[in-house]
Amino acid sequence: MTGIAIAGVTASGKSDLAAELAVRYGGEVISCDSMLVYRGCNIGTAKPSEEEKRGVPHHLIDILDPEQPFSVADFTSMCEKVEREVVARGRMPVICGGTGLYLDCYLRGGLPSEQQKDDAVRARLEGEAAAFGCEEMHRRLREKDPEAAEAIHANNLRRVLRALEIIEISGKTKTELDRETPQHVCVRDYGVIALGYKDREVRSAAIENRVRKMFDMGLAEETLMLRKAGVFEKCAAAAQAIGYKELFPYLDGAESREDAIMRLTIATRRYAKRQMTWFSAVPYVKWIYVDENGKRKSLAHIADEAARLLELDK
Repeated sequence: MTGIAIAGVTASGKSDLAAELAVRYGGEVISCDSMLVYRGCNIGTAKPSEEEKRGVPHHLIDILDPEQPFSVADFTSMCEKVEREVVARGRMPVICGGTGLYLDCYLRGGLPSEQQKDDAVRARLEGEAAAFGCEEMHRRLREKDPEAAEAIHANNLRRVLRALEIIEISGKTKTELDRETPQHVCVRDYGVIALGYKDREVRSAAIENRVRKMFDMGLAEETLMLRKAGVFEKCAAAAQAIGYKELFPYLDGAESREDAIMRLTIATRRYAKRQMTWFSAVPYVKWIYVDENGKRKSLAHIADEAARLLELDK
């Protein structure tokens, strides 16, 4: 087995388990999160502290400024490079994160659309974009691949041009190519654990406790700082991410701190439910429930379960 992947719902303890398994089995953690790559986005993304890392090297965290785009293709390329380096050091890669699409694409070898590249075509499209602007390029994409255009903001020029490049090179749209990929077929030699909750009430309480802790740590102040710096205009991922936009009414004086806490708690609960649905459809995942009889299991207990499921002590 090349490595371990830790997935699952928010507030389930993925980062803690990844660090624990890395300590036990001589591993290094590779973050699989679309927001942890960005510098300055700390509290709202639940970025692990140095104490929480427990001396374990962590990769793909704080590697980009918020105005720099980051896609699933970027992740798969970077993750593959880091994995090779970790293995070359005789260590075990431990991929950890809740961005299901990133993890799934990596484990099943990427999307066909990622393989369609031509520097000359890209250079020409970039020239046309400079001459005609983002809106015109997005209009072209909307004509040729409406589903991709719907998913890509007009200001995200890099992704718009990438989708147009794919069409010119392959004769197919990005949407068509991605649909041709076999769903959830793991081609990499990884043991994959997903953390979830049996008891919805325990999950809800854990999420609310986490949100309140984030507020106590200065989430509102971090959001205000990022907003003043224009991060949410520059970074589409930050603008859409749960953890920041829910605080805007509070920062604008339109609601109380308690209202903001509940707004973010509800949004996070809904996100956790979507994560459960996503990972439940993935056949190569082995589930561990972090609660039992209405109480949270210890980290040691959860790590022991993971070791048994993945046969790490053989």
